[in-house]
Amino acid sequence: MKAVVGLGNPGPRYVFNRHNVGFMFLDRYQSVKNCTQWTSHSTYTWSQCTKSERIYLVKPMTYMNVREEAVYDFMKPRQIELSDIIVVYDDVSLPLGKIRIREAGSSGGHKGLQSVMDHLETDNITRLRIGIGPKPEDVSTADFVLEDFSETELHVLDAVLDMAIEAVDTVLFQGASRAMTLFNSKEVIL
Repeated sequence: MKAVVGLGNPGPRYVFNRHNVGFMFLDRYQSVKNCTQWTSHSTYTWSQCTKSERIYLVKPMTYMNVREEAVYDFMKPRQIELSDIIVVYDDVSLPLGKIRIREAGSSGGHKGLQSVMDHLETDNITRLRIGIGPKPEDVSTADFVLEDFSETELHVLDAVLDMAIEAVDTVLFQGASRAMTLFNSKEVIL
């Protein structure tokens, strides 16, 4: 069993926020891969996809900086190993159009990922960062990530999400090293 965890904020006001790109990714993946409908739990929402092995999509329903209990609550009863999860989230330091896959390391200042890492007591978590930058110098990071994508940005993001689906499938079925080789240098330009 494997789990793809997307980070975002629950609720309609956040749907098109830059900080919600993890949820946007999961919605696209669920639709493209014909996964089950979303099932709600008190701290997360999940969907199941089946190929050669079970793949779960997980949206923590706690707010961005309080992720840990939702991820743990989902993983523990299903006995999903840390090596079998991928966390997908936004990265303001990457330009829109780029993704980066990494097998371990710091949170890079992302409080949602840091929350997950703190609770699981490890930084050995495979992650896929989706670029949402660059942030204008005169806008705070908090304000920038909570703004909606513009129409132009949404067109770029559409292609980025397709690339991210290919990247996640590569991680799941061929390994993170292969995915890093194939996708860490790619860029979507429209």
